[in-house]
Amino acid sequence: MTLSLTVSEEVRALAPGFTHVAVEAHGLVNGPSTEESSALLDEAAARLTARLDGRAPHEDPHMAAWREIYTAFGSKPSRTRNSAEALAKRALSDAGLPRINLLVDLYNAISVAHLIPVGGEDTDRIQGGMRLVRATGDEDFVTVAGGEEVVEHPDAGEVVWRDEAGVTCRRWNWRQGPRTRLTEDTVAGIFLLESLAPMPVAEVERAGAELAELLEKFSPGARITVRAPA
Repeated sequence: MTLSLTVSEEVRALAPGFTHVAVEAHGLVNGPSTEESSALLDEAAARLTARLDGRAPHEDPHMAAWREIYTAFGSKPSRTRNSAEALAKRALSDAGLPRINLLVDLYNAISVAHLIPVGGEDTDRIQGGMRLVRATGDEDFVTVAGGEEVVEHPDAGEVVWRDEAGVTCRRWNWRQGPRTRLTEDTVAGIFLLESLAPMPVAEVERAGAELAELLEKFSPGARITVRAPA
């Protein structure tokens, strides 16, 4: 069953240059990070360094566009960075990129190498379809703080991904909720690669194809579909 993904007219009006490519996969095999997935993250950090050529991540035109959009819906981009910029800063730091699990390592590597926000959701944990909307402020976002489950609410006007149960990711692609994240038990997932002008759509498509190849390599026999840009 194909998961529905919709972008509201309010979000389209806010960011007319927004494009996303979705990679849907069934029959995945996840598990702890491996030497091979760790090497992919190291390679991605090297590709990022070459891409930036001495610039800071926020000086890249694509990251600058995300900062403008974050400001437009009321977030402070220097405090709540989009996921790609946050990962890029980690990649360039002494700490380096985190190793989470195999599937997360794969999509984080693509995000860093291409400087594109990429998220992964467990489709078996999503209720109904997923929608990118501007929040009313009443929606539930279930997260964890201090080891305890807590319910937060997005700011009114904030851009969020949500399903029928509530918000799955706050501030567009800033913080994912634990309910739908990819765990070592995940067998089906949807991966979202998100871009803004001035990034060419063809580059997002190349990143999506590269992610699909990695998923096929690490989950032989998985059924993988790369959707057209939308």
